[in-house]
Amino acid sequence: MFDPQTVTLAVGILAALSIGGLAYALLSPLMDKQDKKDRINKVSVVDRRAAHARQASAEDAASRRKNIASKLKQQQQLIDEKTKKNGSSRASLDVRMTRAGLTWTKRTFWIISIASGVLLYAGLISVGAPVYAALAGGVAGAFGLPNWYVNFKGKSRMKKFLIEFPNALDVIVRGMKAGLPLNDCMMIISREAAEPVRSEFKHVVEQQQLGVQLNEAIAKMYERVPLPEVNFLSIMMAIQGQSGGNLSEPLGNLARVVRDRRKMKAKIDAMSMEAKSSAAIIACLPLAVITFLYISSPNYIMLLFTDLLGNLLLGACVVLMLTGVLVMRKMINFDI
Repeated sequence: MFDPQTVTLAVGILAALSIGGLAYALLSPLMDKQDKKDRINKVSVVDRRAAHARQASAEDAASRRKNIASKLKQQQQLIDEKTKKNGSSRASLDVRMTRAGLTWTKRTFWIISIASGVLLYAGLISVGAPVYAALAGGVAGAFGLPNWYVNFKGKSRMKKFLIEFPNALDVIVRGMKAGLPLNDCMMIISREAAEPVRSEFKHVVEQQQLGVQLNEAIAKMYERVPLPEVNFLSIMMAIQGQSGGNLSEPLGNLARVVRDRRKMKAKIDAMSMEAKSSAAIIACLPLAVITFLYISSPNYIMLLFTDLLGNLLLGACVVLMLTGVLVMRKMINFDI
């Protein structure tokens, strides 16, 4: 019925197919295993490259952080040394008058001191105070009153500076985002900002025109305005001058920090106002009692001013009251 050659060919084909299927069945797991191994090797190579890239990026970031921290430490050490030399408690008279915005010379200061001492001495003598009390008042007027005025003007100027300082930083940030150079932004501040920020940035611009680097000019501004916010700006400018980078973002953050610090200080002042009012009332009570007694019974209270024992008691009371006022001031004075 079938040709023998056809049957032989069909049997050969079936045998070949059977052998191929059997070989595929036996070799397929090995091939899949090798393919899976190749894929794993490829993935592991990619993962190793990614891991190496991440490690290199982390090492670079760590190196940059270490470099910035080192520069911060160096800059802070320089500023601390300058602060020790020109600290507010040990600053020279010229530095304190510069910080107060006064154009006095030392000669003018001493003339005003002598005049205030003489006037206070003459005033006490004219009201019948003892000579030693008048001398003590004259010494206090000559050495205490002018120094107090210089310190008061300095603190008032620092407060005004802090009010306008974040606005000046915003001018720099917006100007740099608009494409203006940093020097042009500072020139705008030196022309249009409110005092005392305008005069301080004017000093910085003038020093730059004379060839002083920006970070050095800002460091000198910190000597004239010894505030932590100016210290932050000085450190930021020093790092930016050495490592570069975008300056608008950190300046914007600094402006926000300055405003937040001012809000916190205002909140602290509001919360401590009750204690300050109580301290002021307690400090004014002895003066009010002495005034009322002098009006109602002058002979009774004048013993404190005319008798030696009364003078000693009055001096002791003044010392005790001054000590109490200073203690209360220390208790209700909060710094941030």
